[in-house]
Amino acid sequence: MIDLIKAHAYGNDFLFAPIEQTADAERATLARRVCDRHSGVGADGLVLYATTAAGATMTLYNADGGVAEVSGNAVRCLAAIIAQRNTSAREVVIETAAGAIPLTLVGPAGDRMTFEALMGRPTGLAQRSLEVAGELVEVVELSVGNPQCIVLQGPVDDARLQRLGPALATHSAFPAGSNVELVEVESPSRIRILIWERGVGPTAASGTGACASAVAAAAYGGASRDVDVVSPGGTQHVTWTDAGIRLTGWAEVVLTGRWHG
Repeated sequence: MIDLIKAHAYGNDFLFAPIEQTADAERATLARRVCDRHSGVGADGLVLYATTAAGATMTLYNADGGVAEVSGNAVRCLAAIIAQRNTSAREVVIETAAGAIPLTLVGPAGDRMTFEALMGRPTGLAQRSLEVAGELVEVVELSVGNPQCIVLQGPVDDARLQRLGPALATHSAFPAGSNVELVEVESPSRIRILIWERGVGPTAASGTGACASAVAAAAYGGASRDVDVVSPGGTQHVTWTDAGIRLTGWAEVVLTGRWHG
């Protein structure tokens, strides 16, 4: 049996399990099984974690069993789990494969806890044209700890996401795959996004996707560096400065239990 906690941020949901309760060779299979929304518990990813004096370490498996470097929403969910256990904790550090992410609790410590996360500096920011799904698409590529592909031009709707999302996520230009966002700049202080996550598919929200979309929109789309990022699950806030990206939003723990599979 494995102890599980389920948490979500804006509908982007994750299962959390102590890493010592799992075996290396079985972790990808476990992720696929527990994340299945019909025969498992259901989630966008499985996070295996261990607590530390400062917070926790984590490894994230996407729903398809692939390992992801980092998730802005998953680190926030893990911070909420820690803060729920230790009500005096206001600052935690989550160690990820993309580096350490400090988070500060800035909202009420209730069912939904709001954190500001320091997500680091974007790298590899560039524009390029890619042939995909029968058309030439202008994209912005960058890394915010994980690979991101942003489409700033054209309609932002589900039909286009279904057509471009899986094709760009597995495009040969991205050997390790990529997360994909369609982005509309509604005003200098507000952008709207749809998300196709590598190894998952459409998600209601994405922390790193919000960060990458905000950076791309500021660099090439006329947005400011301080924006609300609206996704189907809700609105996160992103500020991009020379010191890096600050991501603010909430997370909520919704379930604890045991996996008998």
